[in-house]
Amino acid sequence: MIRALATTAGTAAVAARLLHDTRNWGATSGEAELSLPGDELVPDPFEQTTLATTVNAPAEVVWPWLVQIGRGRGGMYSYDWLENLIGLGTRSTGEIREEWQDLAPGDRVVVVPEGYGPMPAGSFFPVAQVLPGRALVLRQSCPEHPWNSVWSFHVLPHGSDRCRLLSRWRTHRPREHRLRIAIRAVEPVRLVMTRRMLRGIAAHAERGFAAGAPVPAEATSDDP
Repeated sequence: MIRALATTAGTAAVAARLLHDTRNWGATSGEAELSLPGDELVPDPFEQTTLATTVNAPAEVVWPWLVQIGRGRGGMYSYDWLENLIGLGTRSTGEIREEWQDLAPGDRVVVVPEGYGPMPAGSFFPVAQVLPGRALVLRQSCPEHPWNSVWSFHVLPHGSDRCRLLSRWRTHRPREHRLRIAIRAVEPVRLVMTRRMLRGIAAHAERGFAAGAPVPAEATSDDP
């Protein structure tokens, strides 16, 4: 009995450690602590994660892939096969489309289609901020969503012809205990899918850069 309890406790400790480590999957300690656009929308978060990957292509090559994310747009660049297994009908594009390059505050980035399963209204993130070539900030807030959260993406130069692609998630502490449990329950899935999303965007950008593909003019904007 004691041995079984010790084994269970050890397994739980390892699982907790793994979850803690993956909350800042791929990010340096400096990146995890970095103040980023969109953080101010959730100033005292109940939860924050920062995921990151290095892209062997400059920021202006990565941005066109990032800005066209969403259903009905470029897709999510994640595990399409897994999302389709549960009926989401996801398809990520392999090309940059001019009509998907314009994204402005107030637009919606749709993640889950309307009428899907337990979410009849679907799931979407209103665009809060767009800093061309640098940051895309998405926000879910009440009353449309049960908790206030920010999902932001950042492209940071990293040496010659390279950059870092970051994703940050910040959410307020929900009042209801069941919602706090829900946040914890879905966190591993969100981390894995987002990590694959960053790598998917990186792979597309790297292939295009290696092939010498032209960069859309919008991606090289010098707007602040």
